[in-house]
Amino acid sequence: MPLSAEKTIETFLEENPPWEREGETIKAEFKFKDFNEAMGFVTRVALAAEKADHHPDIDIRWNKVTLVFSTHSEGGITKKDLDLAQMASSWG
Repeated sequence: MPLSAEKTIETFLEENPPWEREGETIKAEFKFKDFNEAMGFVTRVALAAEKADHHPDIDIRWNKVTLVFSTHSEGGITKKDLDLAQMASSWG
């Protein structure tokens, strides 16, 4: 990965808690008041992901939602991942 891309990822992670890097993915857990709120969040993420044709791994545990982004076709983290992660953060 080019140095500029690495720096972009590092900057994103510094500016966007709760996102963390795990290998070639970025991951965050969001906690909500209840299952309904968690599912509303998942629905917003799903609609944005479908529109972008870029889909995260989503794990739902009652009021907790974990999102994992990676661009498998590119072998790692790309701008698509960062853009959707930032969008998800604004809803979480």
